[in-house]
Amino acid sequence: MTAAAVGLSHSPLIGKNDPAPDVLRSVESAVDAARDFVRAFDPELVVLYAPDHYNGFFYKEMPPFCLATDANAVGDFGSAAGPLSVDTDAARALARGVLDRGVDLTVSARMTVDHGFVQPLEVLFGGIDKIPVVPVFVNGVATPLGPVSRVRALGTAIGEAAAELDRRVLFLGSGGLSHDPPVPVLDGAPPRVADALIEGHPPTPEQRARGEERVVQAGRDYAAGSTRMIPINPAWDNHVLDTLESGRLGDVDGWSVAWMGAEGGGSAHEVRTWIAAFASLAATGGYRMTSRFYAPIPEWIAGFAVATAEQESSR
Repeated sequence: MTAAAVGLSHSPLIGKNDPAPDVLRSVESAVDAARDFVRAFDPELVVLYAPDHYNGFFYKEMPPFCLATDANAVGDFGSAAGPLSVDTDAARALARGVLDRGVDLTVSARMTVDHGFVQPLEVLFGGIDKIPVVPVFVNGVATPLGPVSRVRALGTAIGEAAAELDRRVLFLGSGGLSHDPPVPVLDGAPPRVADALIEGHPPTPEQRARGEERVVQAGRDYAAGSTRMIPINPAWDNHVLDTLESGRLGDVDGWSVAWMGAEGGGSAHEVRTWIAAFASLAATGGYRMTSRFYAPIPEWIAGFAVATAEQESSR
């Protein structure tokens, strides 16, 4: 088996509230390098770890992880809508392999995903139906959140199971790094909001448009400095990247939920997707990070990062 990994931040504000041209060019250059890396690796399968933003998973049932054997995108924030090209046979094999290794895993035969899954497929492959994929939801928003050690265990189990497929597999983590966007919280929410978070009532097009405009305005306010959101934390973001680059993934077992939120904001737990992806790659052998980009981008309410990694034996 040959494996590689990519970590890629996402933001619904890309193209809607962009930073200065020089910052945007640096991001585009890093993304171009990641595309070149993926093109050279030529994956036969992508295992995509991503969060949800209350578009597919709700408090009526909120698993810590869920692997899809079929998935459809809702098309939020202008992202593509429709079916992902899920490799159902590979998904079922990975699910069995994970459960056989003692890691609890929910399976969805009809997962709904949002921009967190769609953006990396659009950015790296040009669409949601261009590459066989196994989508894996990793909760990084809805509390309570489990220990990070279980995320690493999930990634390890999927990496070991993927090795049995004997294919070129790209492990892709979508999300993070530090950011504190205006995501609704169940505790203390008014009844109408609480009901939506629990039951997942689909918004009307008008309601979705209003909600998305509020996020765009929050990005403008954040960039202008008129906000109460937790600031982007470059020191913490680079600590996360240093940990992944060093291969000392066991260090994440000591990262508490409270510490991650305090350092990186309410949605910093999306870095769990990166941890899972790099744990999957580590399960196939030693690896080295081949590229790393980071920039704090208030306009996108994100510490934005792109990183690529390959097996040490591939060079």
